[in-house]
Amino acid sequence: MSAHHHVQSPATTPDDDADLARWDDDGAPPAQPRSSPDAWLRVGAELGDRLVALSGRQDLLVTCRPGTRSGAPAAFFPTLGEVEFDARLFDPLQPHEIHPRIVGDEERYPAAWGVFVHEAAHAAHSVWTKPAGADPRVVEAALLLEESRVEGAHLITRPTDRTYLRTSARTLVMPDLAHPTLQGIEHAAAVAALILGRRDVGILDAGETRAVADLCEKVLGADLLATLTRIWTAAHQCADHDATTMLAHAQQWCDALDTAAPALPVPENLTDLLSGAVGVVMDSTAATDAADLAAQAAATNAMAAQSKAQAQDRAQRASQRRKAAATAKSVFNARGTVTPDGTPAPYDNPVTGTRRPTAAEQSAASRLSRALRAAAYRERTEERTTSPTPPGRLNMRAALARDAQRAAGSVPTAEPFTHTRRRNSPTPPLRVGIAVDVSGSMRAACAPVASAAWIVARAAALTDPDSLTATIAYDRHLTALTRPTHRAPERVTTFDANGGHHNLGDAIDALDHGLELSRPGAGRLLVIVTDARYGSDETARAVTRVKQLTTAGCAVLQLTLTAGSHHLPGTTLLHLPQPSSAPAAIATAATDAIRKTR
Repeated sequence: MSAHHHVQSPATTPDDDADLARWDDDGAPPAQPRSSPDAWLRVGAELGDRLVALSGRQDLLVTCRPGTRSGAPAAFFPTLGEVEFDARLFDPLQPHEIHPRIVGDEERYPAAWGVFVHEAAHAAHSVWTKPAGADPRVVEAALLLEESRVEGAHLITRPTDRTYLRTSARTLVMPDLAHPTLQGIEHAAAVAALILGRRDVGILDAGETRAVADLCEKVLGADLLATLTRIWTAAHQCADHDATTMLAHAQQWCDALDTAAPALPVPENLTDLLSGAVGVVMDSTAATDAADLAAQAAATNAMAAQSKAQAQDRAQRASQRRKAAATAKSVFNARGTVTPDGTPAPYDNPVTGTRRPTAAEQSAASRLSRALRAAAYRERTEERTTSPTPPGRLNMRAALARDAQRAAGSVPTAEPFTHTRRRNSPTPPLRVGIAVDVSGSMRAACAPVASAAWIVARAAALTDPDSLTATIAYDRHLTALTRPTHRAPERVTTFDANGGHHNLGDAIDALDHGLELSRPGAGRLLVIVTDARYGSDETARAVTRVKQLTTAGCAVLQLTLTAGSHHLPGTTLLHLPQPSSAPAAIATAATDAIRKTR
């Protein structure tokens, strides 16, 4: 067995003579190839373009046609600067289906591309030439060692080609086993060099080559196999142009075989044993590659599915934001009750009128305003810097250290002047949204929530001109009780609870968009006053929006007034047995929200 045919001298028989010699003149028309050789000219030209990147050489020609002059699947002719490639490696693809110039097209024909990468490795690294008068047997051994050496050298610069080199081993080694040129112990040694040599350069895995390793150790003996292993390992370190060292390793190879071969018995069925062991190795590599390919495909599909899901989620969020913007515009710009799509609904308006705030409410708004200002206050930050020169406060210890450094003749590093820079920290504004359920079961909350809405809106406007609050009453429709403006409300809007359905999801969307509750940089609070007696769909929609707000850093508080109230997941539940305590609870939550803002 030999691999010498992968590096060839110029052919001495012309193509036409070879074609004539292949067929007897029996009067029959010449056999026609399945596809015209001319159709493969483009494929060969495109392979030549890719060979530049694979080998780093621009002086090579690639010929691709059915069959080769050398009889091998492919061959490299150093003196001609030519790589010969058998088009039948692309079976069952036709030339018009093959486009090697397109990076990634090689994934459709990995076996053919693996052979091409192997020949590219020869073109890049098999650049030593045999000297005149060299022993043909030694040259043959050198070319045998060259097979794994060039693949290892190629793998250093192009590690991603490992998959294709593993595939090429199956295409190149197995045909040589079927027609061995070496016999006996030399045949087993050649198999060891081709298989175990590829193991040692990282093309094949140790577990995959165990069948060949065990058989070769049994046939060659542990000592001879260790000697051969040292020889091909040393050859792997040989420089590309160093013919002398390469032939020296080949001479050691021949000497080791000549010394040990006479004492080693040769099994009668050695060729069959070697073929079976190599077949096991190739089946193992094929199974590993198939598993890796399946894992890669699964990972690619998972990434594609994740990317698609993310794109759908982004599209859904964008659609939700557009709908929320339209809902907020229709709710806060209308003077009455509207549906989420902006259609007026005058017959379901829960607003009963307005009234002047009581003295207690005005006092509560003032107290809350002072509490919010205190919670929003941030201490000034101090930044201290040192320098070798003024301005700044002189530190005598550092000044003496600097004088000592200068007197000692060293470069002064002490910095005796300290400068303190104080900066005011901006006070964060407040964003409070109140969504109040006006279904029939929430009638007890109407008066305290109306009072709380006015108190919070008034206090926020008095605290910071950038603070905003808004209140929405919701059943199946939406009604703005207070709007996100910088003006403090003059009167308290009163309302009643006579609705029969719920629409909390759209109410949260309107408050989120109108107050920018999802945007950091402010103390944000959403208060939901409800008993949460919803259907499953309405609960799911509300919980989704609550989760989005809490993830964005907005506090969400649920106020309940009755023992039979349900808890919305994701909210902080606060049960108020006395509805009149709702304003104080909301004021406390707003103060905590702005205090925690960073």
